[in-house]
Amino acid sequence: MNKNFYYGLGRPLSPLYSLAMRVRERCYLKGIFRSTSFEVPVISIGNLTMGGTGKTPMVQYLAAMLQEHGYQPAIISRGYGGATKERVNVVSDGRDILLDASYVGDEPRMLAETLPGVFVLTGVVRILPAARAVQMGADILLLDDGFQHLSIRRDLDLILFNADCLAGNSRVFPGGDLREPVKALQRCHAFILTGTSDDNRERAGRFADLLKEKFPARPVFTGKYQFSGLKEQNKDGSRAMVDQDILAGKRCFAFCGIARPESFRQTLARLGVETVGFQALPDHHVYHGKQVRQLIKLAEKEDASCFLCTEKDMVKLHAFDLGLPLYGVTMKVDADPALDSFVLERLTK
Repeated sequence: MNKNFYYGLGRPLSPLYSLAMRVRERCYLKGIFRSTSFEVPVISIGNLTMGGTGKTPMVQYLAAMLQEHGYQPAIISRGYGGATKERVNVVSDGRDILLDASYVGDEPRMLAETLPGVFVLTGVVRILPAARAVQMGADILLLDDGFQHLSIRRDLDLILFNADCLAGNSRVFPGGDLREPVKALQRCHAFILTGTSDDNRERAGRFADLLKEKFPARPVFTGKYQFSGLKEQNKDGSRAMVDQDILAGKRCFAFCGIARPESFRQTLARLGVETVGFQALPDHHVYHGKQVRQLIKLAEKEDASCFLCTEKDMVKLHAFDLGLPLYGVTMKVDADPALDSFVLERLTK
């Protein structure tokens, strides 16, 4: 088998969709469609595949890193899963968290909770929240899932591939996992292989070599996810960090609504957590009373003594009493130090 197809970098097999994407890209390059420039640097964190590459954790990592180096970052997100129809939503003004996950989406809310001092804004037309962020004093913009959002000019385009999935089945949506033809990667400045581990390191290394062969001017970095702590939700909906040992001897019923639920299951296994049940829900799942009651029944059936979910799920559950203790697993990105240097150097050019 051709190695390009083995790693998902073969020729796209959905010609009409591929043509439409190429025409759209060409219209932006030729100025037929307008791209807006901002007076501050713009970094896009995106991917070529359909979800599950860890864009939001990477945004979280970069925002914290830039903040440490004296920048005032603003994160600009579409706000998937939120009910708002407003054109601009200020989730966090750097001091206070202003909007709920049900209104603006789980990921913006999670970013706002975990990044004090960072502006977080959402809006379908991302030019508008980006402009508001600059007015608020942001001196750098991070576009969460921004690779296909060509209406904003960017100074740095970072493309993520999950080290387990790589580039999928080499077909462009709707026939496969790619959002655009592989040729679109010519627009990016660097690649990041996320979720690297001992289990996938060898295959990820071969994929990195293939990227360097096909796109020799673009560096390839790696990043892995590490357990960073455990949160407990109190009866009033507030949350506090607790020691991981609190799970010792507990029968945990786990659930999550993320793009790759298997990754959460693997994390729990590595932590040695005993799970008596596991419920995978759709990504950006919106929790409601009926759904919560179903989870409670499933946990009761397994004689569970607590619930366990991801931090992304936890931000949507503050209004619910699940009857049992609820713990949320927090993760962080451990990135190649060379990535920090690359980003900071690009910003000074």
